Amino acid sequence: MNFKQKYGTTALIAGASEGIGAAFAERLAAGGMDLVLVARRIQPLQQLADSIGSTYRVKVKCIPCDLSEAVAADSIKENLKGAEINMLVYNAALSRIGPFMRNTADVHLQIASTNMLTPLKMLHVFGKEMLANGKGAVILITSMASLQGSGYLSVYAASKAFIRVLAESLWFEWKKCGVDVIACCAGATSTPGYIASTPGKTGLLAPRVMKPEEVAGESLKRLGKQPSFIAGRGNRLASFFMHRILPLKSAVNIMGKTTAGLYGIHDCMNKKAKFNK
Repeated sequence: MNFKQKYGTTALIAGASEGIGAAFAERLAAGGMDLVLVARRIQPLQQLADSIGSTYRVKVKCIPCDLSEAVAADSIKENLKGAEINMLVYNAALSRIGPFMRNTADVHLQIASTNMLTPLKMLHVFGKEMLANGKGAVILITSMASLQGSGYLSVYAASKAFIRVLAESLWFEWKKCGVDVIACCAGATSTPGYIASTPGKTGLLAPRVMKPEEVAGESLKRLGKQPSFIAGRGNRLASFFMHRILPLKSAVNIMGKTTAGLYGIHDCMNKKAKFNK
């Protein structure tokens, strides 16, 4: 699909400096779209922008922004100085791996802000322009953890469920107005954040860890065709077993025990939570 022809010239990618966000940037730039890259750290963001700009000869603008801040969406909009956004990819996420009570309420609110409130505001800000133009696209990166309760990932999983349901709802509302919306439920992906979280070995039957390029490519392939999807055949098979064969209680138990095993969490009070973003 020619995304530039169908949706417009410019894509904004939030959480773009590495991993899945960077993979989206490469894919869209290869298709000739100009980019607005948003992330907290300016150095890796600028390195990516320089590489993409010289390789694909597209315009790339960098906006350093802490997406957990309440004013993040407004700050991004102001920084654009009236420039039009035709595609929005929200990949940014914050997570704390570990028991719920190991973190303060403020930490949980920071996760909620990054994963739910900022993308909600960005959808309102940029979706309004897309609807007025009668065309546009939105891709929200969520997680397989959003498909059921996920012990030791409680706030992350809940926030990703919010984004998934929001995307599915807007898919229905906006498709008749020319704006395509999709949520990508990603499983384990070899992003720098995932690698830095130092997970233990998975079982022999566990789905393989996907590459960021695979997740981005499948998201773009399915855009405009369905409200949400699970990335990767192995992840889809695992989800079918957990949600169509097993009762919910078993699915929640499997998710909690798997996370506990990967990160060495033995009970709710004797392990420090690991930070992953």
